[in-house]
Amino acid sequence: MRAILLGLVLLGPQLIAQPQKTLLNHDDDAFEKMIGVQDYGRLSARLAAVNTDIQRRGLHDFPESKEKMLTGYEYGEFYDWDLYFENIYLSYYGVNKYDFTNFKVFLDRQEPDGFISRTIGIKYPKPNQMFKPFLAQIAVLGSKQNGDDYEWLRGNYYTRLQRYLQRWFEYDHDHNGLPVWNSSDASGMDNQLSRSGNLDASEDEGVDLACYLVRELRAMAIIAAKLGDASGRKIYSEHADRLAKVINRVFWDEKDGFYYDRNERTGQRIRVKSVAGFMPLWAGVASRKQAARLVHNHLLNKDEFWLKYPVASYARTEPDFYQGSRTGECNWRGPVWVPLNYMIFHGLLNYGYKDSAKELAVKSFKMALDLNANTREYYDSDTGKGDGMDPFWGWSALAYVMPLDYANSYDPMDLTGEVKPLLKNQLGIEF
Repeated sequence: MRAILLGLVLLGPQLIAQPQKTLLNHDDDAFEKMIGVQDYGRLSARLAAVNTDIQRRGLHDFPESKEKMLTGYEYGEFYDWDLYFENIYLSYYGVNKYDFTNFKVFLDRQEPDGFISRTIGIKYPKPNQMFKPFLAQIAVLGSKQNGDDYEWLRGNYYTRLQRYLQRWFEYDHDHNGLPVWNSSDASGMDNQLSRSGNLDASEDEGVDLACYLVRELRAMAIIAAKLGDASGRKIYSEHADRLAKVINRVFWDEKDGFYYDRNERTGQRIRVKSVAGFMPLWAGVASRKQAARLVHNHLLNKDEFWLKYPVASYARTEPDFYQGSRTGECNWRGPVWVPLNYMIFHGLLNYGYKDSAKELAVKSFKMALDLNANTREYYDSDTGKGDGMDPFWGWSALAYVMPLDYANSYDPMDLTGEVKPLLKNQLGIEF
C-alpha cells in the first residue's frame, strides 16, 4: 500500500505550509482510486480556495451575535437550509461553532406564534416564509460534535424549537397532516413555480417539506431524550412514524412510480417531476419496492433526471425545463444543485444502490473540480458548466466529500451516527 502525502492548513486568510502527513488507511486508497491520482493531488488546493473564501467572505459580524455568523453569500444574508449544509461541510474539519451562532440568532428572533423567518439580513427579507425544517437537525449536528452535549438547549431553546415545529404543522389547513409551502421561493427551489406556486400561494403540500419534517421530528425525539423528556421523545417519534405513512399514502403515485406534491386547495396531485420527489429516499420513508421504482424508472432515467451530470433538478420531460440563468435567477428547473445530489447519494446508499451512489459521487466530484476553475452555486446538468455565484463557498463544497463518504461508508446526516472530521483526519487538511 503506497503512502499519499498531503498537507495544507488554512489559518485566517492565508495558506500555511504544514508538516505533511502519511496516509496509510485503506479507505484513503479507495478514495484515491475513485477520483484518480491527479484529482487526489489537486483536491487540497481546491479545498484551500473554498476555505479561504469562507474565511474572507463568508464570516460576517452581526449585531445580535457575539461570534461571526456563517453564510455562503458575500452580501451577508443568512439563510435556513444553507446553514445546515454549510455546517455539514465544516464538520469534515471538526469545526462546529457555526452550528450555534446563526442558530441562536434565528431562534432569538422567533415571534410569539412560533414563526421564524428563513432569512436574516436586509437584502432579501422573507417575512412570511418559515425557516425550513432543519433547525433541530442543526442542533443535533452541533451537539454531537460538542461532546454529545445538549444542555445548551435546555429551557429557552428547546421550548423555542417546540413552538417552531408546532407552527410548521399549523400550515396544514385541511388537517391531513401535511403542511404547505408558502411558495416555490419558500421551498428553496426558487423558480419551480409550476410545482410550488408564486409568493404566498400557500397551496403546495410538498413531498420535500414533509420529508424534512420527518427528519426534524426524529431530531427532536433525540433532543428530547437527551434532555430527559421521555414524553416528548415518544410524541416526536410517533409523529414522525405517522407522517412517513401519510407521505406514502398521499404523495406516492402507484401508476407512475413517483412521489408528486399535492395541491391542498384542489386535492389533486401536482404532476410535476421535480428532484423533490426523491426526498423520501433521503428521509428513509420509501418502501424497498417504492425505492426500486423511483430509482430505476426515474432517477436513473437518462430522459428525465440522470443527464450527463446528474441529478437534474427538474425532469427533462417537464415543459418548463431549462438550463442556465435567463435574468440572473437561481434556476431549479434543470440544473444540478449539489446539496440535493448529496442527499440523494446518501439515500441511494441507505437503500443499497451502491453502484449508482458511487457514480453520482464521482460525477458530482469531477463536475465541480475538473470542469470548473472555481466552485459554483449550481451546474448545468448537460455540460457540467457552473452557474450562479463565482466563486461560491457554500453548500456546493459537499461535491468534494461525496467520494470520501462512499469510501468510508460515512454519513454525517445520520442522526444517530458519529460526526467525523474526515478531511482533517484522513487528508491532513485543517480549517
